[in-house]
Amino acid sequence: MTNDEVALPAHVELAWGLRDQGRRGPKPGLTLERIVAAGIDVARADGIGAVSMARVAGELGVGTMSLYRYVGAKDELISVMADTAYGAADVGPDEAGADDWRAGLSRWAGALRASYRHNPWLLEVPVSATMLGPNSVSWVEAALRCMAGTPLPEQQKLSTALLLSGFVRNEATLSADIAGAASLEFGPALARLTDEARFPALRKALASGALEDDDGLDDEFDFGLRCILDGVETLIERHRPQQSPGHRR
Repeated sequence: MTNDEVALPAHVELAWGLRDQGRRGPKPGLTLERIVAAGIDVARADGIGAVSMARVAGELGVGTMSLYRYVGAKDELISVMADTAYGAADVGPDEAGADDWRAGLSRWAGALRASYRHNPWLLEVPVSATMLGPNSVSWVEAALRCMAGTPLPEQQKLSTALLLSGFVRNEATLSADIAGAASLEFGPALARLTDEARFPALRKALASGALEDDDGLDDEFDFGLRCILDGVETLIERHRPQQSPGHRR
């Protein structure tokens, strides 16, 4: 089977512009881009659960059936919305190659985190719905280019990109959940519920003030990212050519 014969999901064809749009006589002025933008506005305002073909059509001032000239179903629309909301990766090929891999991947992770913070509804969209979208693919490309100058095998470069994306998504999910429970004072609540005899390690952490930092989530993100990149750096060093004993000083 050639690449051209590989079957693609409908939402992937739509996102890449491989499907004819408006083939049943589109309403003048209505485009897939406008439909997607309206859907994103609804998701940002009221969450992904509020997105429906009828709601998006209402935002655009058209009949619901008009949307089906451009997108086949709500799931297709949400997939294209999500890929659009991610945006193209901020770390371009020239920028990624301008300094070392670690700085590039740090920018990459920070930019992906910003996408989630701007569009927290993305966390409710399955990864499988966007992984073949053009913007999602651009994020993978950018991460791989950050590591282009390293001796890592290609499989490990891909694994690193997957590891980082999973870390960022998990951190964004945790941040969103904590923000949703902002009224709960977690540290004081734990202090009230725990005692030294049963939870000595946790009480020691509480006594250190570790949960009192207002910048705690940012610090946790930076800490986790450093740990991952430290591990990648160790892996890179293992793959560097070893000098022969005669070249050692």
